[in-house]
Amino acid sequence: MTMKSKKVAIVGTRYANFVIEEEVFADLDVTIVSGPGKDSENIIDIAGDAEIILAGAPPKFDRQTLGKLSCRGIIRYGVGTESVDLLAAKDLGIWVSRVADYGTEAVATHSVALALAAVRGIREADQVVQNGSWGFADIKPLHLPSALTVGVVGTGRIGRHASKQFLGLGFNVITYDIAPPKELPEGIELVSSLSELLRRSDIVSLHVPGSADGAPLIGAAEFSLMKPGAIIVNTSRGSLIKSSSLIDALKNGLIRTAALDVFEREPVQIADFQEVAAKIIFSPHMAWYTEESEADLRFKAATEARRLLSGDRPLEIVVEPSPEKARARL
Repeated sequence: MTMKSKKVAIVGTRYANFVIEEEVFADLDVTIVSGPGKDSENIIDIAGDAEIILAGAPPKFDRQTLGKLSCRGIIRYGVGTESVDLLAAKDLGIWVSRVADYGTEAVATHSVALALAAVRGIREADQVVQNGSWGFADIKPLHLPSALTVGVVGTGRIGRHASKQFLGLGFNVITYDIAPPKELPEGIELVSSLSELLRRSDIVSLHVPGSADGAPLIGAAEFSLMKPGAIIVNTSRGSLIKSSSLIDALKNGLIRTAALDVFEREPVQIADFQEVAAKIIFSPHMAWYTEESEADLRFKAATEARRLLSGDRPLEIVVEPSPEKARARL
């Protein structure tokens, strides 16, 4: 009797090919199918009978969609699992896993790059020259890193890496986390509260996950604590900053610049920020990306899928169904 090939569906990615995934599954009898996963109907059409689904960020797995899938597990290409109804997945016996440990260097470097562009007025300087002008009177004041304090919110992998990069460039670095580590790199000061960090920082760089209920970390009250002329950098989660409060803070001069890679609504609608767009450095949710970090992400996601296909537990478990419900999907 011929064994049926195991189907793995890859939805919602822009990868040109699946060479990395194919290499991970090379010694298994696996058939890979793929598609955009643009809506529930499309997800079901592509992945309805797949054993494992590897998913990019766009596809949405609500309870109704999950109920029409026969998969044993959904693996997210990335950290966030907001696109999956986790309670429904558990009820239905579907494993959910993610890849949390990738892109650390890339995200940290992008955060520092955004901060440096804001500190040095690079966006404004570019516009001066492109508009046919010269000089930097309108860009003043600029300051040395040694005269500035960076407040890094979050002491996880990325936050620690960014802190070390800022420190290496000569900035004074303070950090805060609700669950701080036992040790920090030498030269980095741990402060006792977010409010203290906001009051003391010339640059605030966010490196924490969003809250479970989606409540913002930085709103009107927090902006009111920040130094006039301060800069805020966000490469973590768009939900961390309340957009309307950010717009008010920029419009009223409470802060000087926002440098953002993530937004409450993506793709970002520039019209939402029209009043203050000249005070924002935008990038299109690309902080995580380098060729190396993308390859690492894909390898780790496919390896999680392989573990499930082989009857093993994933490493980055978000949802672990009961054994009875999991067995029912075999």
